Amino acid sequence: MSATAGLDRPWVDTSRTCWTWTPHTGSDVATSSRQNRTGAMPMRITVETSVAAPIDQVWRAYTTPADIVKWNAASDDWHTTKATVDLREGGVFTSRMEAKDGSMGFDFAGTYTTIVEHKLIEYAFGDRKAEVEFVPGPKGVVVRVVFDGEETHSVEQQQGGWQAILDSFARYVEAKQKTS
Repeated sequence: MSATAGLDRPWVDTSRTCWTWTPHTGSDVATSSRQNRTGAMPMRITVETSVAAPIDQVWRAYTTPADIVKWNAASDDWHTTKATVDLREGGVFTSRMEAKDGSMGFDFAGTYTTIVEHKLIEYAFGDRKAEVEFVPGPKGVVVRVVFDGEETHSVEQQQGGWQAILDSFARYVEAKQKTS
């Protein structure tokens, strides 16, 4: 993320989350294209939440622009004003994220590199990468996002912001499920 979309005061619902961060040292991914500006391998950060809904509803809410604009915010004083999704390998996505008071905003955009329906989305954004796993279970779906950290914000800020967005997603899908 290139702005602090509420990251200075992350909200984390620990009843539904699991998060870790680790530097990736595996030779399977260690290529020069994966190195950051200092030549080091990027920090990999993981956030996770459980969603009490069927996989088809979880997948649809994660990949549909009309849904994304309703859940994609790290705090109540931010929102996503526009989202686009071309859900195919090589397709692009964008989300316009803005402070509700208009004081700042940014575009979060990338290119899908792998799509396995109801299972996996991988994408590149700038010189970073992320993977989103969807794991169905007896109580719903675990959604796990693993992403390359960046150097501007602390690991804690990045984890807190991404976790808050993922928890917002879970609340949105579960509320939508109850009304349908």
